[in-house]
Amino acid sequence: MSALEEVFREEWGRVLAALVGYLGDFDKAEDATQEAFTIAAERWPTSGMPDRPGAWLVTTARNRAIDRIRRERTLAEKIHLLPAPEAAVDEFDDTLIKDERLELIFTCCHPALPPEGQVALTLRALGGLETAEIARAFVVSEETMKRRLSRAKAKIKATGIPFAVPGAHLLPDRLDAVLAVLYLIYNEGYRGRVDLGAEAIRLGRVLCGLMPDEPEAHGLLALMMIHHARRDARFAGEDLVLLDDQDRSLWDMRQIAAGRAVLDRAFALGGRGAYVVQAVIASMQTRQPVDWPRIAALYRLLVALTGSPVVELNHAAALAQAGHPDAALRAVDGLDLDGYLYYHSTRGELLRRLGRTDEARAAYRRAAELATSTPERRFLNRRLEES
Repeated sequence: MSALEEVFREEWGRVLAALVGYLGDFDKAEDATQEAFTIAAERWPTSGMPDRPGAWLVTTARNRAIDRIRRERTLAEKIHLLPAPEAAVDEFDDTLIKDERLELIFTCCHPALPPEGQVALTLRALGGLETAEIARAFVVSEETMKRRLSRAKAKIKATGIPFAVPGAHLLPDRLDAVLAVLYLIYNEGYRGRVDLGAEAIRLGRVLCGLMPDEPEAHGLLALMMIHHARRDARFAGEDLVLLDDQDRSLWDMRQIAAGRAVLDRAFALGGRGAYVVQAVIASMQTRQPVDWPRIAALYRLLVALTGSPVVELNHAAALAQAGHPDAALRAVDGLDLDGYLYYHSTRGELLRRLGRTDEARAAYRRAAELATSTPERRFLNRRLEES
């Protein structure tokens, strides 16, 4: 990524947030922001990047928005409601720009929007990803993604979703929704779309910067960073590599250390929630030897915190790693997760360890039917060949 592209990616969310707050209209704000970035792309390579690129972009976008509204006859009567254009860009003081990205995050992740709309809008508005990029990441057509974004923005306008940080009594639930969206984005990247995983981490850093006293935000960021540090070892070509078989020399130990530092921050803030516990588990999995009995105990705690059957499945897998495959299989067989790929692949692994080959093969075949990625299918087919 060039220096110009990096600045654009870093500044997009801040500029768009400022314009949404200023204009109160998502579409007009996006048009003005896009125009400002286009002008910058034309001018900066020859004139040089300004000392305060964010201020330059916000001011240019605001002035372009005002010019556009003035040109629209139907809105002419409203022009007196708008402030005059700001001072010349070079004279603008960027300390006057209010960072409204937090308001934008909560707008994009409002519970009135469908989950797929929340994810798409967060990546577009905060991440600055092009519609085509988001569509490729989620393996849908660009037209489908355009419709998702349009529906989300129309819903914001039609229902009057506020551009605001929710009140203190609503914040915990709403923050959970924001964290869930970032985690979903990361999980899509973790399954092989590395750029999307890196984008989730970048957005996580933005959230932690805007909400520095929220331990679960730090816990999620730590979790993503530690997992992402192993990305180069998780695949060998198109083959999926399990944790025990990974080449640790490929792990990014600096990022693991940085993730642990973020986790320490979460603990210092009193964090003991689900994301913090998951980050602890991820950190322990990078130790040698891995303390599986303790990880199994942490998964028990996580089950109590979340009540999630998927977490119960992970607890069973940890039990098996700790030397209790029989108990693990009993736990798995008690779960209602028939349509879940990893239920069947985990069950296949447990049956394989217990020497129940025919049952293991049936579980692997069912998992292969549910697999959506080439590495997953290759791994499961390899297991079938080995059984």
